[in-house]
Amino acid sequence: MNQLKSFASDNNSPAHDKVLRAMTEVNKGDAIAYGDDIHTLEAERRFREIFGKDISVFLMLTGTGANVAALAHITRPYHAIICSDKSHLENDECAAPEKVTGCKLIRIPSSDGKIRKEQIEPLLKSKGFQHHAQPKVISITQSTELGTVYQPDEIREIARFANENDLYLHMDGARIANAAAGLDCTLAETSKFSGVDVLSFGGTKNGAVNAEALVFFNRELAREFEYTRKQSMQLTSKMRYVSAQFNALFYGDLWLENARHANKMARLLAGRLRDIEDIRITQNVEANAVFATMPPQAIEILQRQYFFYIWDKERNEVRWMTSFNTTEKDIDDFVSAIRISLEKIS
Repeated sequence: MNQLKSFASDNNSPAHDKVLRAMTEVNKGDAIAYGDDIHTLEAERRFREIFGKDISVFLMLTGTGANVAALAHITRPYHAIICSDKSHLENDECAAPEKVTGCKLIRIPSSDGKIRKEQIEPLLKSKGFQHHAQPKVISITQSTELGTVYQPDEIREIARFANENDLYLHMDGARIANAAAGLDCTLAETSKFSGVDVLSFGGTKNGAVNAEALVFFNRELAREFEYTRKQSMQLTSKMRYVSAQFNALFYGDLWLENARHANKMARLLAGRLRDIEDIRITQNVEANAVFATMPPQAIEILQRQYFFYIWDKERNEVRWMTSFNTTEKDIDDFVSAIRISLEKIS
């Protein structure tokens, strides 16, 4: 079976060589299990170096696990979680948030993946009414599922609103590295300093194998989370291998190098497509995703050579994602294939 080159997701990219090397380097002798090893202590130190000493950080295995465990810990089953209708919580976690937390997800329609304070305000009319689920958490995604990025001011506005109304602000940061790189700001500026209470920090899409973390900026919310992590089956015994991945990503800002390159390749792809008449880019390219529409017959031809997702079949909209290992030649070859697929149907 031929292996198709993927523009489907940064999940399909390999692990970075430096990450694999770091995992091999810690694979020597015994180490205390469940996170009491020196490598995990170093990873936690590096998180505090990035976000400040006044945080609580817990290493996790999966993005869904991080999101769901965080939300389960800070809610009660009669609460509601407000999110975009394009969010991973809503569309790609197999109803795990509802099943595990018992909470109701309230979806806000979004054309660009982002939600805004004005959309959230009307949902608070149910607060204090015992027959309705009580809004408790606003969850935003940075960068969004549509490849757009919240500006720090946009996050701060939501955070202020959440604080004024006794709500928590959770950030799904599966691609926070791409967001920070796109904004040219620090990881803390796009999360902690913008008023986020708890961050699901993603490493897997940025060159790791299975490295995620939860960072609590509101440390009161982190109390006894170690028990929630265990119940959520996110506490791995050989934690040193997860920690080694973060240590590799943080050393020399490899995370930023990876994210900048992935974003650069997305911008390059978008730039090469803008003069093709039958291609229309549908979202701002602010991270490492390009959304576009093209004729369905051309999509079918192109998918014989490349793996990517049809995002909206009715609109003939596709999603093309780049990664740290995407090369300029990959972009050139892909654009050439797009042109050929369009020529074949003309």
